[in-house]
Amino acid sequence: MGNTDTKLNFRKAIVQLTSKSQPIDASDDAFWEQFWCEHNTPVQDVFALVPANEIRKVRDVMPTNLATLCYKATERMVRAVDNSCRTQGEQQTVLNCVRLLTRILPYVFEDVQWKDFFWSSLPSGSNEKEEPGSVPLAQSLLNAICDLLFCPDFTVVGYRKSGPEKAEELNSIDSCEYIWEAGVGFAQSPPRNGNMDSRRTELLKLLLTCFSETMYRPPTASDEPNRWIVHFTSADNRHALPLFTSLLNTVCAYDPVGIGVPYNHLLFTDTLEPLVEVCLQILIVTLDHDITSNGPAQSSAYIHDDSTIADNLFINYLSRIHRDDDFQFILKGVTRLLNNPLVQSYLPNSTKRLHCHQELLVFFWKICDYNKKFLYFVLKSSDVLDILVPILYHLNDSRADQSRVGLMHIGVFILLLLSGERNFGVRLNKPYTATVPMDIPVFTGTHADLLITVFHKIIATGHQRLQPLFDCLLTILVNVSPYLKTLSMVASIKLLHLLEAFSTPWFLYSAPSNHHLVFFLLEIFNNIIQYQFDGNSNLVYTIIRKRQVFHALANLPTDAAGIARCLSNRKGGAAGAGGGRMVGSSQGSSGSRSLAGHDDAADYQQRKAALTASGAGSVGAGDESEEDRIATRTGRLGLRETDGVGVREDGGGTPTGDEDARSDIVEESMEGSHPAQEAEPGTLKATLLDTPNLAQITERESAHPADLASPTSPDGGEAPGKTITAGSDEEEPEANGATTGKGASNSSPSKTPSPLRRAVAQRGSLRVTPAPVHGNQVKQWQPSPEWVQSWRSKLPLQTIMRLLQVLVPQVEKICIDKGLTDESEILKFLQHGTLVGLLPVPHPILIRKYQANGGTTAWFRTYMWGVIYLRNVDPAVWYDTEVKLFEIQRV
Repeated sequence: MGNTDTKLNFRKAIVQLTSKSQPIDASDDAFWEQFWCEHNTPVQDVFALVPANEIRKVRDVMPTNLATLCYKATERMVRAVDNSCRTQGEQQTVLNCVRLLTRILPYVFEDVQWKDFFWSSLPSGSNEKEEPGSVPLAQSLLNAICDLLFCPDFTVVGYRKSGPEKAEELNSIDSCEYIWEAGVGFAQSPPRNGNMDSRRTELLKLLLTCFSETMYRPPTASDEPNRWIVHFTSADNRHALPLFTSLLNTVCAYDPVGIGVPYNHLLFTDTLEPLVEVCLQILIVTLDHDITSNGPAQSSAYIHDDSTIADNLFINYLSRIHRDDDFQFILKGVTRLLNNPLVQSYLPNSTKRLHCHQELLVFFWKICDYNKKFLYFVLKSSDVLDILVPILYHLNDSRADQSRVGLMHIGVFILLLLSGERNFGVRLNKPYTATVPMDIPVFTGTHADLLITVFHKIIATGHQRLQPLFDCLLTILVNVSPYLKTLSMVASIKLLHLLEAFSTPWFLYSAPSNHHLVFFLLEIFNNIIQYQFDGNSNLVYTIIRKRQVFHALANLPTDAAGIARCLSNRKGGAAGAGGGRMVGSSQGSSGSRSLAGHDDAADYQQRKAALTASGAGSVGAGDESEEDRIATRTGRLGLRETDGVGVREDGGGTPTGDEDARSDIVEESMEGSHPAQEAEPGTLKATLLDTPNLAQITERESAHPADLASPTSPDGGEAPGKTITAGSDEEEPEANGATTGKGASNSSPSKTPSPLRRAVAQRGSLRVTPAPVHGNQVKQWQPSPEWVQSWRSKLPLQTIMRLLQVLVPQVEKICIDKGLTDESEILKFLQHGTLVGLLPVPHPILIRKYQANGGTTAWFRTYMWGVIYLRNVDPAVWYDTEVKLFEIQRV
């Protein structure tokens, strides 16, 4: 009954505030105190009892009253800090002020006229005069929150004295003695207290709400300094170090499973999980260094403006961590949480499942970005595979869900960053023995096989908005390919299937950048043949079986008539190959254009049809049982001569250029793009439509190619690389192993970062809808003979053709002489073969390293705030507010 009266009284106070047509005197304490004194209103009730329309009404009709309310609530919190927040009544007053401000602040931020309100000392219209040099309201609020986060007997356990009379003075407390959790820079683990965890969570939610001012700026202004974060991460915050350490240690020390008691999360309330989630969100927001810089974006994965790091103490502290024990603590904590969704047990739903993997991936990215010693620590052991496997799990799980395309991007970017380091490729040779629940074919092999298999699955069965990532996926494989000692038959067939699909003539001629994919794939094969031939008999055997693909590439038509014939054949051949399946599967797909300028949906369908019509005898990405049978079968192997050089299987496959190729062998993999999944009531989904522009990828050549012949040998010196800007007019290099001059993205730089596009349904249901693309429509691409000749002559086919020239006659001869019908004998022969002295001189190894730019920095910020927006649903802090950083549409 008392609780009902409390809610009623609080509601009456809100009604009085909204119904007043005159300014309420700031000195009328009796009126203002009723908002936070003598009641305990849970945060969910505060959000229900203070509707959005009433907050906007007060803000627009009587702004003085709303300003006074914010000021008085902040003043009440400051007064509690001055009194050291000793009594239970004062602590409850603080919580009520925190909940009320958390509810009101987003509506203050959404009105541009209130932009500077919190950075003034007193609310406008107050009878009090502003004193010169007085502290802005925002700084008073931030300082009070930080003090309260280390308040003994409120948010931390008091060690020295007990009782209200003996409490320490909060203004003079040494907060470094009250760090929340043991870990980096702190060895003592304080006792757990669920009530204190909940109070910390509420204070941090208010802190995150203060930082969310960024969400209410348009994308073009999102790089302006966020003054809330600037102050919080500056030397003006005396709690900066203990706060950073507390947040970091709380996240990395959290073990959601504990001692492993089944269903423990259903029996007991875990007050630590909400705290860990908000700690993680505060960390990634404060580490967004570009917000705190006063100049244009100068983000770089490898070089940072020293002044920026110096201004942001959180970045400074993170970059200075150097002890191996601290690195191990952070890495173990991140991998423990990332691998949580992958944990399996015999009892269904017996293990707690976390949902903060997106924030964890952003956090891991930030650590690797700012602390290169940590990145090298991760790569020097097989622990990096504990990061790789959950990323691949989420990539595979999200590939058909358009609402999770942002997760796909962050996962691919992390893998691209890791693949730029030699040790990552070496670690991939470790056998893969895990039993992660993924819908991929069962194989016996290494983590490299897992990487290739998942990437093939993404390309073959992912939705159309992943198309801009194809170049990036293949760049990762190119970077690691010189170090892959033994590929399985499954992975080898996957790679050849991709080449077979992307080398189809009509596909190569349908867009100006499609041939880049072939260059990447050929470079992968060349790297493995030149540097890891001995252990890759499966790949060599698959190349021999699919040799007609390479012959077709070498004989691509370059005359106008031949090009026109290929494009015309595509209309009938691709339609026949894809059949009604392609038409039906594309329903619900948007036709938004890609950054490259050509029609995204059309180009995507071209890639899909290419995969479908990739030739009889190719193995389907989704037809796993058939592929496994092909990979391990011991049936008849008939070989006969073709064109005087090549051989093919008896019953032969159709050449890649033949558009009448059958598609019945390629079943599940060619099901086309998946329509966007409708969001159910109560679910939250969001995505980023466009790929951030990977503006620069540095290509680094080994000074001595021979030094890289074995992954276990030292790298040797590295010559200064050549930086190729995406969308530049650079042509492909002439050397062996030539690659495209477009770097790892076929997109051209965009001047303005793409906003987060999503639709908001009633009752909190969100799903993605594409935004219209404005500007001039690009004309239909028409390939010319000169254009085809310009890149066809540079296809790096010399190494593969030499391999076929040497090995095909030998394989033929041994089959005829010994009457072999078992492919295992062929593989055994290839395992003991050698091409020493027969192949061309090894080409230099090109390592393409990720380099960030303003576009990717803006994309990360938009993605990060989009995730935070969606993850905070209890209470839904920003729901139904006019966010400007990304679009919200009602459906």
